[in-house]
Amino acid sequence: MAEYPKDLKYTKDHEWARRDGNKVLVGVTWHAQDALGEVVYVELPKVGTVVASGKQFGVIESTKAVSELFSPISGKVTKVNAALSDAPDAINKDPYKTGWIVEIEAAAPAELDALMDSATYEKHLASPQP
Repeated sequence: MAEYPKDLKYTKDHEWARRDGNKVLVGVTWHAQDALGEVVYVELPKVGTVVASGKQFGVIESTKAVSELFSPISGKVTKVNAALSDAPDAINKDPYKTGWIVEIEAAAPAELDALMDSATYEKHLASPQP
């Protein structure tokens, strides 16, 4: 069943962000993993990669499609979820815990304020998509 935790921020591209001090965990939403179907591969950036808000940082592949992953904030990748290399389906099983993708040290933590809260994200999902 669809779940959108209230402690997360969301992008229009279906990524989520969880702030922990100056670090931000990033993953894809329940909606994204459901639309993709069985995730079979995740292309992860290297630790140390500088990412920009709204720009691509990786790729996620499923049995249905290949989709780009976009960073919700600007900063530097400090961790990647290496377990996804062997078990990419963790994104389907638990997109908000074991299915996280990267941790980013935020260059501008205030960028998180521009992201959607869970209620706004759910309204975004309910509106017609182009």
